[in-house]
Amino acid sequence: MADHDGEQPLEQGGPAAAPVAFGVPEREEQEGVSTNGQGPVVVADSVARRYGAGETAVDALRGVSVDIEQARLTAVMGPSGSGKSTLMHILAGLDKPTSGTVEVAGTEITKLGDNDLTKLRREHIGFVFQFFNLLPMLNARENITLPLTIAGEKPDAGWVDKVVSDVGLQDRLDHRPSELSGGQQQRVAIARALVSRPTVLFADEPTGNLDSNTGQEILQLLRNSVDTLDQTTVMVTHEPRAAAIADRILFLADGLIVREMRDADAHEIVVAMEQLGA
Repeated sequence: MADHDGEQPLEQGGPAAAPVAFGVPEREEQEGVSTNGQGPVVVADSVARRYGAGETAVDALRGVSVDIEQARLTAVMGPSGSGKSTLMHILAGLDKPTSGTVEVAGTEITKLGDNDLTKLRREHIGFVFQFFNLLPMLNARENITLPLTIAGEKPDAGWVDKVVSDVGLQDRLDHRPSELSGGQQQRVAIARALVSRPTVLFADEPTGNLDSNTGQEILQLLRNSVDTLDQTTVMVTHEPRAAAIADRILFLADGLIVREMRDADAHEIVVAMEQLGA
């Protein structure tokens, strides 16, 4: 990768170089240690993912090591085909790496059987996707509490009310998805992800199916959940304005993390993406 501005790319397994060109202050940080004084909640070590075999094999990830910091919002960006969605799916236990390990809340998930992995995801992981994935026959309240229903848990009425209030759905709980706008459906999806108090929330292009104004509202909800609930969040996005709400941004290219930024604005992110050839 060309070095246009004197900034050194982030090497896998090594300390992050200070990205002076992007206006991010220099910091001393040991590998595997969170800058907020708390340990990581997700740890990936030398994760590789190969699809296919022989000459047609595709290496989506080529040895990624990363720690996801507690109570922080981490954005993952990169050109199309860089491996960002694959990384999220593996960190969330939706896919397994070809090699390497992943720990979630202190448990290595890469060797878990299907039943144990399903239980771990139910207890520790929340999801928000681009296309909402709501059940059309259920109203908003039923969709929100669905993870608890599946787990056989009785919803904490006070917590459900707080989550519903935080996402602004108090007057839409009896409506089915077809009676809700796209933004309201995504609010339901966010509430559904938060209601089980997940250790980490994964958001895959959460504004990709929304108009600009509605998307900004959804981003603010995600940011608020980090700031007010200490909700650890990982967001895959291709939008600089979305990544700009993150505490930390990881850039992938050709299946590797090649750069890291913190507290960057949209313009700085656009420059970084241009340097990656995106």
